Amino acid sequence: MPPLVKQDIEARAASRDVLRRSDTSDRSAQVAATHARTLVALDIDGTLVDSGGRIPSGTVEALDLVRAAGHKIVLASGRSLAGLLPIATRLGLTTGWAVCSNGALTVRLDPAAPSGHDVVEARSFDPAPVIRRALDVGPGMRVAVEDVGRGWLTSGGFEPGELNGQQKAVPVDSLMAQPSTRIALTAPGIRRYTDTLRAAGATVTPQGANWLDVTAPGVNKASALEAVRVHLDVPVDRTVAVGDGVNDLDMLAWAGRSVAMGQAPAVVRSAADQTTGTIEQAGVIPVLASMVPVVSRGLSPLAAQLATAERTAPGPVVLRVWHGTGPYLARCEAGTIQDGRWVGHGPIASGVGTTMRAIETAALEAELPYPRGIEGRRRAQWRSVAGEGPAGFELPLSGL
Repeated sequence: MPPLVKQDIEARAASRDVLRRSDTSDRSAQVAATHARTLVALDIDGTLVDSGGRIPSGTVEALDLVRAAGHKIVLASGRSLAGLLPIATRLGLTTGWAVCSNGALTVRLDPAAPSGHDVVEARSFDPAPVIRRALDVGPGMRVAVEDVGRGWLTSGGFEPGELNGQQKAVPVDSLMAQPSTRIALTAPGIRRYTDTLRAAGATVTPQGANWLDVTAPGVNKASALEAVRVHLDVPVDRTVAVGDGVNDLDMLAWAGRSVAMGQAPAVVRSAADQTTGTIEQAGVIPVLASMVPVVSRGLSPLAAQLATAERTAPGPVVLRVWHGTGPYLARCEAGTIQDGRWVGHGPIASGVGTTMRAIETAALEAELPYPRGIEGRRRAQWRSVAGEGPAGFELPLSGL
């Protein structure tokens, strides 16, 4: 499969420059064709985070631009919920959708929720048949059952870094006592028993020669992502997936455009439409860059996000902001006015925690018109928004 190379990116950039120079009367149709909303499913480990837990430089900024362009980022990980949430926060993804535990859990990230998320769907199964069979084939088997949102119940013997979240050792009978979303099984050479354990009625995914992940029948990243796609009303061909593991194979087959990381095993790279750079090369960044228009170099992150939203929205951009404590903004989102009502396009991540003066500076930096008025008076083109924070309002940033 051909890798993403410089020529590919330059070709996409050239096509976007044609769009930028086009007559504004054709803008909506051209934007819909070139920058239509896309669901972007991203694996975490080996894709967004390296083996040392580091996020490659530039990744968060690239994610912010993709979201400002109106696309929907969905984390799709083999991690448990307890392992996914801290990484989502570090990536700046505190709102939106996420799939974890290899598709067993689908959550809605929401900073207003008590735990920062709501579990939308948990696909559980009876773990007893699989655990019994695993213990029969591997007497030294270590077993862990996911304890959603907290960590794992284990048969003992796991090192602190082997599982995400807290661990609590319990008798094996307790591990089989109630439905579970996911089981982890580890023993020397356990991979050779994959088919035997599948016969117990479960989805079994190898994570190496000595580790198997087990979920309910038919559950994988792709099945969970498909439900999210339907909910978001994203067309099948407007889906992108990036991953590096065997547990990503179903997701890559599901996506309209699939990309394997450069360090992925041959079976994963051969299953993808394209191969990008390795995690050490921040290979996900050119994939994300291919989904947004090229904006002027040297812009601040806030100005780049405003410019990206203005270039990709299906109409003149209206910024909607809400104040938090004092002059600082608690939310900032770009949208358009359609049929007399505001329709969200994408979040402006760098606007959160800043001030309206910073918004004005960034808008002018991006060469966007900014509604001004007489000093000390509310700008005539600002419209108040009620019910979503201490104070909110809309202001147009294009088409003035």
